[in-house]
Amino acid sequence: MSARHLEYEDEVLELLALDGGMLPVVLLNGPICTTTGLYRISELEVEDAKRLVNTYGWVSAVGHEASAQVLSHVLGIDVPMNRIQYEQQVGQKAIALKLNLRPPEGQVLSVEEMLEIGFSLWLLQRLE
Repeated sequence: MSARHLEYEDEVLELLALDGGMLPVVLLNGPICTTTGLYRISELEVEDAKRLVNTYGWVSAVGHEASAQVLSHVLGIDVPMNRIQYEQQVGQKAIALKLNLRPPEGQVLSVEEMLEIGFSLWLLQRLE
């Protein structure tokens, strides 16, 4: 698939989103598959993540307060902690906070500890 084709696809998806035809991006505190299906997972740059939430809207399924605070800071939006059971829909995108190291069992990290460990953003797309 050519780069121009991908740009065109993104333009069409943005138009659909503005017309109410697309699902909101779900924000997650970790890269998890919320249901069975076929997924594509890739790293995501912060600017691309901001563009996605601004284009498609978003819903928080972030179950930890420190993760919600980090995502709020990184994305420039107010992400509430929202400990819900969420099932990602076919065609829906998710942005997950991926820590660089796995914390010890049972440890709940603070914002400062998360920043010290470091993290990246991952894009999870449910294809089917």
